[in-house]
Amino acid sequence: MQPPLENVSSVLVFTLSGLNETMENRFVFFSFTALFYPLMVFCNVTVIFTIIRNEKLHEPMYVFLCNLCVNGLFGTSGFYPKFMYDLLAQDHVISYIGCLIQIFVIYSYALCDFSTLTVMAYDRYVAICRPLEYHSIMTNQMVLKCILFCWLAPFLCMSVLIILISRLTLCASTIDKLYCEIWAVAKLSCFSTTVNNVFGYIVILSYFGHAVFIFCSYIHLIKKCIKSIEGRHKFMQTCVPHLLSLINVTVALLFDVLYSRYGSKNVPQGVRNFMALEFLLVPPILNPLIYGLNLTTVRQQVMRMFFKKQVGISE
Repeated sequence: MQPPLENVSSVLVFTLSGLNETMENRFVFFSFTALFYPLMVFCNVTVIFTIIRNEKLHEPMYVFLCNLCVNGLFGTSGFYPKFMYDLLAQDHVISYIGCLIQIFVIYSYALCDFSTLTVMAYDRYVAICRPLEYHSIMTNQMVLKCILFCWLAPFLCMSVLIILISRLTLCASTIDKLYCEIWAVAKLSCFSTTVNNVFGYIVILSYFGHAVFIFCSYIHLIKKCIKSIEGRHKFMQTCVPHLLSLINVTVALLFDVLYSRYGSKNVPQGVRNFMALEFLLVPPILNPLIYGLNLTTVRQQVMRMFFKKQVGISE
């Protein structure tokens, strides 16, 4: 009697084929990435350092912005160093363990981004719609709970997904993307991936619930803000950047999720690569720039730090 088949993958290395059709331009892509990635790190570190070193910025809104920038550094570190290496290498491979780690980092980043935007929406709702109760609601303990929610919920979801993926027996080792992606690995399975799909859709629907919560809060915010000039000004300064970040992340993640499952291979690889990378390209650089430039307090503190000028802080 033969022993039962164990769900242990025999694949030790994956091949990433996302660069196969664009290798003639790899030095152009490398040059762009070598400029973009340090700039992105610099912008995020600048905002983080500015918020940490100035006690006037130790308010919930700025703490959440700091968390958004930290998460941007975390997520992009799981992609850009490996991507730059692949641009110079002849063989684009990644180990099985490395692939699982990359999946965990990149998609934890994406979910954490969404969670952070959700708690930022709640913070703005309380600040604008319930200003007299703001400091009694958004206490240090509440801010800490929100930060823990932003990180622990994505880590828990991704840990379960990684465990489910690691149980699959794989019959192939080629991933048609620039990086390891959950559904791309699941499609290589020899057997049914129903459990993986069900849990994946549960995660998607739960974070869709985040988006519904955010849009509902914005309906209340708009109703409140249109009643006064001060309210409109506060909405434009703090809520519009948040809304731009939310729309960008939502569109990018929706495309990545839907195309991974239902997309056609007739779309040029360059277009597929750009859309798959959009949530790793735009939000990490857009968030510190739009908040840093639009929020007067942050902008003035950055100017003071770099130009050594005594810039007054307007509340």
